[in-house]
Amino acid sequence: MKKFESTEEILDFAIGEEQSAADFYTNLAAQVKNPAISRMFMEFSEEELQHKNKLENLKMGITEYLPDEEAVNLGLEEVLVDAAPTDHMDYQDALILAMKKEKAAYMMYMKLASAAKDPSLKRLLESLARQEANHKLRFEMEYDEHVLTED
Repeated sequence: MKKFESTEEILDFAIGEEQSAADFYTNLAAQVKNPAISRMFMEFSEEELQHKNKLENLKMGITEYLPDEEAVNLGLEEVLVDAAPTDHMDYQDALILAMKKEKAAYMMYMKLASAAKDPSLKRLLESLARQEANHKLRFEMEYDEHVLTED
């Protein structure tokens, strides 16, 4: 189980997850043949990089919010999705994987927010959780519109 000893460790973890998400969407964008879909995935990549930037900005002004003796075990391994796009992935599979990753990101941010002692950090993490939930909703709408259409 992942234990965080400090707010800095929480932020470092979240920054790494945002970079991974950006890379994931960039890879998906490179693999799809439809230019509009590729642009959509690149937009998601850019949004994830904006999340990373917010976290990095917060980290630059951080003071220690968790007591040194307090280790926070959030069980994040249970919610993270460790999967990468493949060459054989069709659009439906890509959307399903993206929805799973966004759900995992939402759950991660909610768990991180529950451990945050500082109100501004808690608000930022909850805001990022809502944004990840909105990403998932956008993928669900895309799935409903383009995959679940009746012939």
